[in-house]
Amino acid sequence: MSDLKGIRVAILATDGVEQAELIEPRKFMEQLGAKTTLLSPKAAPIQAMQHDEKGETIPADGPVEAANAQDYDAVLLPGGALNADKLRMNEEARRFVREMDRAQKPVAVICHGPWLLVSAGLAKGRRMTSYYTIQDDLRNAGAEWRDEEVVRDKNWISSRQPSDIPAFNRAIAEILTDVRAKRAA
Repeated sequence: MSDLKGIRVAILATDGVEQAELIEPRKFMEQLGAKTTLLSPKAAPIQAMQHDEKGETIPADGPVEAANAQDYDAVLLPGGALNADKLRMNEEARRFVREMDRAQKPVAVICHGPWLLVSAGLAKGRRMTSYYTIQDDLRNAGAEWRDEEVVRDKNWISSRQPSDIPAFNRAIAEILTDVRAKRAA
């Protein structure tokens, strides 16, 4: 198993986030020693969803507008159509992912999460996957969409849906292990 001690991961989410896509990768990374911080535009507890049913209420750790990309090693963008649709229109969320990508820090995104990357103007020229219903959005934004469990393109990891989470988690562990190794070198 990878040791991610010292790795700091920002998670951007708001109401409507797909519960499994936030909780499972978060728990996985924390079990490996990473520190995760849930950032939300409203900086209050967010309502997670289990598909179309209400799930848990999850406390946010802070507001995305106060977040500094320099304080994090990677960012996780869970899906959920309502979550992704709200985040893509949040200027602070767009700013944060642009800063993370500009610094070539890992961006792990699943399901509808890529909508934020599209709205931030970052998808053009990238190879990625997503939930199948937004493939046209990604293609129209200039991405090369693939129907695969996980697609890694430079500092980005993308995945399709909750059933892909085990493969998504393995890819996250790989890229964050690389980050930790570069830091130690």
